Amino acid sequence: MESLEEIGKKVKETTKQLNNISSKKKNELLRKVAQVIVQSQDEVIKANQKDIKNAKGNGMKESLIDRLKVDEQRILDMTKGLEKIADLEDPIGETLEGKTLGNGLEILKKRVPLGVIAIIYESRPNVTLDAFGLCFKTGNAVILRGGSDAIHTNIAIVRIIKQTLNEVQLPENCVYLLEDTTRETTIKLMKLNPYIDVLIPRGGAGLIKTVVENSTIPVIETGTGNCHIYVDETADFSMALSIIENAKTQRTGVCNACESLVVHKKVAENFIPLLVKRLEEKQVEIRGDEQACKISKVIIPAAEEDWGTEYLDLILSLKIVNNIEEAIEHINQYSTKHSESIITKDYENARKFLNEIDSSCVYINSSTRFTDGGEFGLGAEIGISTQKLHARGPMGLKELTTTKYVIYGNGQIR
Repeated sequence: MESLEEIGKKVKETTKQLNNISSKKKNELLRKVAQVIVQSQDEVIKANQKDIKNAKGNGMKESLIDRLKVDEQRILDMTKGLEKIADLEDPIGETLEGKTLGNGLEILKKRVPLGVIAIIYESRPNVTLDAFGLCFKTGNAVILRGGSDAIHTNIAIVRIIKQTLNEVQLPENCVYLLEDTTRETTIKLMKLNPYIDVLIPRGGAGLIKTVVENSTIPVIETGTGNCHIYVDETADFSMALSIIENAKTQRTGVCNACESLVVHKKVAENFIPLLVKRLEEKQVEIRGDEQACKISKVIIPAAEEDWGTEYLDLILSLKIVNNIEEAIEHINQYSTKHSESIITKDYENARKFLNEIDSSCVYINSSTRFTDGGEFGLGAEIGISTQKLHARGPMGLKELTTTKYVIYGNGQIR
């Protein structure tokens, strides 16, 4: 069995070849992988069924099983994402700025790959294909460490990618899946500095905390989503109910689902009964503060930890506030800096919300479910960055690059 150091060295070596692959050849490979994945969908679905069976046997909740599931439609969506990446302009080699100094030196600032990216993620096999596509297009090699719950699906997808790379004589080790998903191996991966340039954790709060505390490699935090919707005193009730239902129930096991609701006290008496009725149909449990519980007996009293919880389930916290200032303060205190939305007709309140909410994506009169690389026109995403360096929000091609200065001279000395 290869050591992590041997794997890291082998993957690192492929970056030299990746840097010399033309955009045309990259795009041809991505489209071919998409085609072969569709042709081999029976193999992928069969592998996924093993993972689903194991997940059910281990008592995984339905919202997370849904996140794990792969079927024909999801394979089609995954491969469409790969094709969209192929259609996008290649950022590598782009000149961002340039100038000529008085001494004649010409200085250009260009986009270049990060190098080797390691991604530690849970469930969601689509991440495997998205990560490969984005990294390959940007000339980055990638080491994937998916969760044990999706291991069979991930193995099948990576096997197809490697076979396709081999067929066109491109380096198959530019993508490497760690099949050993033990904590011990994962911790070692976090310290593989000589070979890995950036580490991206994509999953729940526990995973991200572990990576941040243990990694000696630069980390981009992604994923955790305690997303809020604030119903302002001027909100259109019909719009608010529709947006909340979508954000909470369309897919509950995703990071851009709404987990927390904040309602202005002036509309609470009239709005909350409508909300309870609407969400009862979807079997959503509402955990509210004392005022909310007085308005509806269906609402369960919330504990302090509810305000900061990413449920990934049919559960929603509900807080009543006196004004928009209190709403903003509450959201900024408990948010994971992912996505927040205000439902309002008031221009000044909308502007205030946009300016003062400290999250990567802030919406007016829209569902938080749009925070997604595909929806933002990025083709796919490597994750949603909830930090401020070096990227924030959905991370597409440009976010997987860095820069370097290229200087042209003709004998200048200092």
